[in-house]
Amino acid sequence: MKEREYKRARGALESSQRPRVWSHSLTCPAPTWIPVTTAPPTLLELSMKSLLRDEALAISVLQQLPSEFFPSLFKEAYKSRHMKILTAMVAVWPFACLPVGAMMKVPDRMILQAVLDGVDIMLTDKAHFRRSKLRVLDLRNTHNVFWDVWSGIHGLDCSKGTLSKKQTGNGHFRYAVRRLLKVVTDFDLRLNLDEQQAYLLQWAQQRKGAVRLCCMKMSICVTPLGIIMMVLNTFQPDYIEELELSTNWSLVTLSHFAPCFGQMRNLRRLHLARIYTNTDKAVNTSANIEERCAARFISQIAKLSCLQHLSMDGVYFSSERMKQLFRCVKSPLKTLSVSLCRISQSDLKHLSQCRRLFHLKHLNLFGVALFNLCRTHLLFLLKNVGDTLQSLELEHCRMGDSHLSALLPALSQCLQLTRVNLYDNDLSTSLLKELLQSMTHLSKLTEEFYPAPLECYGESGHVIVDKFAKLCPDLLDILRSKRQPKKVSFGTEFCPQCFQRCVYDQKTRLCQCLS
Repeated sequence: MKEREYKRARGALESSQRPRVWSHSLTCPAPTWIPVTTAPPTLLELSMKSLLRDEALAISVLQQLPSEFFPSLFKEAYKSRHMKILTAMVAVWPFACLPVGAMMKVPDRMILQAVLDGVDIMLTDKAHFRRSKLRVLDLRNTHNVFWDVWSGIHGLDCSKGTLSKKQTGNGHFRYAVRRLLKVVTDFDLRLNLDEQQAYLLQWAQQRKGAVRLCCMKMSICVTPLGIIMMVLNTFQPDYIEELELSTNWSLVTLSHFAPCFGQMRNLRRLHLARIYTNTDKAVNTSANIEERCAARFISQIAKLSCLQHLSMDGVYFSSERMKQLFRCVKSPLKTLSVSLCRISQSDLKHLSQCRRLFHLKHLNLFGVALFNLCRTHLLFLLKNVGDTLQSLELEHCRMGDSHLSALLPALSQCLQLTRVNLYDNDLSTSLLKELLQSMTHLSKLTEEFYPAPLECYGESGHVIVDKFAKLCPDLLDILRSKRQPKKVSFGTEFCPQCFQRCVYDQKTRLCQCLS
């Protein structure tokens, strides 16, 4: 009986999906329009909606449903907030990974609790544990291919990258890790824990023997050190691959963080911002103590054998500590960003001689005052990275004609360059013409940002609009004579009133004050 009803329903659906045919004879005029009908819902969609209307039925038949049905039903249950169905589905999830974070565009405590309740059922109920294949619960708010592909594809590893070979160690440890459910997330600490973060941490702490909480990317911004230590004790620092520290810490406070930092053995990206020396004279902290504190933190970098991207923004270390830092780097860096930092002649020398920088793909020296430093060291570094460098940021370095002219031979040999930014350097029209001539054969460039020539400014520093509108097109023609540039801009300095540039990028666009 059920089989006949199923065939009847399927036949009705198939007949409704056939294109409508119009019959007419010679005595009947041909129709002037063809009605357009939307495709009726598929049998799968009808069944799914029917299940969601009956929560008890949906939960009772989950273990009999084919695995291909789960992703679509889970998404619909998520959208319509059927919490009990979500919990029941997690408990018998038939795939190795559940990337639920890809659907959580904003923090949702109720959804998180429903999902974790399902994990609890799976862990405590032997029948559910045998049915479930779940090994990775991914809470990261990033796009995941799992939801895009056909749900019948098996063996899809959406947890790729969550456990490196070095983390697994010997075979016994690999077996132990495999038995634990991995809960993967990113963590953004801002002052205090939010409701969802606090709930997840408490849940993971209570299930330490059965769940391994793994943080791939951690951002710490002005967070009390006590909270940070508690979080890292729950997460285990050796799983962190990206770390951003933007804390307003003194070097003394930074040194207290050093032991945890040294445990991040799989760290690939490190971003340090706003780390300051202590200028409070009332505090009994000598320069020698701060030096030792900085040395204690920097020495931990020697333990980071996977580090590939290093960024320092508004960070002050003495020349001796900068030398120590470059000496401690153990793996070839792909990215070095040193912005808004005080760099001495000695610092630039150590930077140019560090062999771990000779394969850089991205170099950023934004806001570093290069105009009063010896150009030889930067020239030496550019020569050594000529075969690999893809982006070069020298914005707001205040270099003059003589400095940039000395770099031209090395710059013209960076054949892999796709982006160059030279805004806010003090260059004349003649030097800019020479620069652009040397850049004409760099065919891989897709983004180019050059400063407006000095002749575009009056004695008081104001922009002379007529000269700006005339000189920039002539400069662009130099590039066009040899290749078709994709994105080229000539920009003035920021206007002190409206904080905008005047920009020429095939048309003149003035700042608000001049337009």
